Amino acid sequence: MKTSQSSSAGALRIIPAFLILVSVSLLFMECKSAVRSGSYVNITDPADERKIDSIVSLLTLEEKVNMLCGNGLFTSPGIERLDIRDLNYTDGPFGIREELERKSWTPLGLTTDSATFFPTGSALAACWNPELAYNYGKAMGEEAKTRGKDILLGPAINITRTPLNGRTYEYLSEDPLLNSELAVAYVKGVQASGVASCVKHFAANNQEAFRGLVDVQMDERTLREIYLPAFKAAVTEGGAYAVMAAYNKFRGSYCAENDFLLNTLLKGEWGFNGMVVSDWGGTHSTVNSALYGLEVEMGSAQYFNDRLLEAVKQGQVPEAVINDKVKRILRVNFFCHTAPPPPMISQVSTPGHMKTVYDIACQTIVLLKNTKKILPLDDQKVKSIAVIGDNAVQKHAKGGFGAGVKTRYEISPLEGLKNRIGGSVKINFVQGYKPVYTGTDGTGKIPDYAPDKALISEATRAASRSDVAILFVGNNREVETENSDRKSLTLPFGQDELIKAVCAANHNTIVVVVAGAPVDLRVADSCSSAVLWSWFNGSEGGNALADVILGKVNPSGKLPFTIPARLSDSPAHALGTYPGKDLVVYKEGILVGYRWFDTKQITPIYGFGHGLSYTDYAYADCTTDKPSYGKKEIIHVSLKIRNNGSMDGSETVQLYVSELNSRVLKPEKELKAFKKVQVPAGGEVNVKLEVPVANLAWFDDKRMGWVVNPGNYKLSVGSSSKDIRDTVQIIIK
Repeated sequence: MKTSQSSSAGALRIIPAFLILVSVSLLFMECKSAVRSGSYVNITDPADERKIDSIVSLLTLEEKVNMLCGNGLFTSPGIERLDIRDLNYTDGPFGIREELERKSWTPLGLTTDSATFFPTGSALAACWNPELAYNYGKAMGEEAKTRGKDILLGPAINITRTPLNGRTYEYLSEDPLLNSELAVAYVKGVQASGVASCVKHFAANNQEAFRGLVDVQMDERTLREIYLPAFKAAVTEGGAYAVMAAYNKFRGSYCAENDFLLNTLLKGEWGFNGMVVSDWGGTHSTVNSALYGLEVEMGSAQYFNDRLLEAVKQGQVPEAVINDKVKRILRVNFFCHTAPPPPMISQVSTPGHMKTVYDIACQTIVLLKNTKKILPLDDQKVKSIAVIGDNAVQKHAKGGFGAGVKTRYEISPLEGLKNRIGGSVKINFVQGYKPVYTGTDGTGKIPDYAPDKALISEATRAASRSDVAILFVGNNREVETENSDRKSLTLPFGQDELIKAVCAANHNTIVVVVAGAPVDLRVADSCSSAVLWSWFNGSEGGNALADVILGKVNPSGKLPFTIPARLSDSPAHALGTYPGKDLVVYKEGILVGYRWFDTKQITPIYGFGHGLSYTDYAYADCTTDKPSYGKKEIIHVSLKIRNNGSMDGSETVQLYVSELNSRVLKPEKELKAFKKVQVPAGGEVNVKLEVPVANLAWFDDKRMGWVVNPGNYKLSVGSSSKDIRDTVQIIIK
């Protein structure tokens, strides 16, 4: 009898648990109808919010708090008893990271965790092509889904304020419009694969030096016009599910506990309904982080653990705040775990993905200079090529501090040339220089700048005995790395001396720069008549570069940043406001990148948007649909682009706007629209661009609002910020 009563009591305890599980499962399935690829917006309609509220009501306080702190290096908890799975994170932003031990950075050493190495961020930006950015995100999202990942930590979209920033290669550009267009496409692509995109690093993380200490100060206008637009677009247009708080402070508070950034702006003004995660180890408090907008502490378990539970019990943090955080996490969790898998769920590095990275790599490559028309090379006439420089054989999927990719393969430039012409042209490779480091400074390796005279002598001999020399210079992933900024723009390892010697030995020398951030090109520009920029360009980078060098692909890349003649020409350095330590003030304000160079009439080596072609494009007939516009109208600009050469190509038409006789400080010109168009040899295309008049506004920090000044404006279309081909004036009423 006693046994029977115990069994009955046990059964009674089991039934409620079973009903709860069934109830949650039904709610989970119903939420599928609310999830649409690339957007969290539909989950916030009243009916679906009630479903999420029902689940939250089933949770204990302990369970809710437990969801707010990572339970592994790249995982955060679900609710096991309700069959709500953990969230699995992965490093992007240019490929899926290899598998690590659950609570350490030690790789598991698997043979099944390789992935595609995508061109890095600044390379993607050089495409100036949102369609390719979408394809990039979609392919990477598919690989993340295949590997069981829910949240991709990318894109990284901070503005290039200083060319020394160690993560410039991860980021996109120096322009807020270009960053915005690419970020929106990237986010939509990732989320079309059922993986949540986590945009980073919010906000004003524009240097690695003292990133965990520095307090960034800037005026409101600068913040709104330069440093926020890409984040706002990624959230409001791209529908990003997650945002990562930056390491630095902003106006006195760490970004992971910044009420203004996270609550007022992100969740208030922009209506963000997803989740905010800390950068790894970037949480500094319990109560402030909880109250001021952080959902999940990652990389440590110091603050959102029992301390948070106790803070709630003591009334320091209202339980309603915890409930809101859990709801945000559940929205993301439901999207990730109910979105359909991609068609190729069991594969990574598919032929389709490799075609995507090849297409992107081809469009990233920038022809900086070609004065003697050495390029493209005719492999029917060239019998021997000296390939010189460590970057001809260097692989860039890994290296330095931070994220990397264990890629299945990566084609180096030398391999690419051998793949294309190795059977018909004699290729003589010599090292030229070796990466040598003099030590570390606590944040990264210190490169040696001394030339290796023996290697240079070997290089000059090879160059003098070959029809053409291709000299590969630049940086590697040890020189450009997270957690450390470079100390100068000078090419390391004595490369300038190598350039001088090789160009003197062979006047048919092509300099190929492999780097993700600006370098000092004064020597290369003065010595060589042909200069290409090739980036850290992904698994297919070597094949793409070979095809550009040989003319199988017409180069169409455009610089996403200004390359200054000297570091002191860049605004942060000209004004002595970098790097700071405890405090850095952005004294240059809105004059970042080309805005500074154009307004101050400083001539760079190569300007923003610069990139040549093997053909010649003529611009003509730039007109607007009418001479004047109201503040709610859209300016329609049309022009013709003619290809006067014998090779098909693509040109990126850039539209810059200048306000004439402005009453307030305005840059000389600002990018307001762009479009990449294909133009057949001898053909002509009509190009149409649109600029909402509202996009001509500036932010008035006295009124705390956007203002469109009435008056005269000049619209300039061109091939770069320094190469304007046609202009037209309009009136804003």
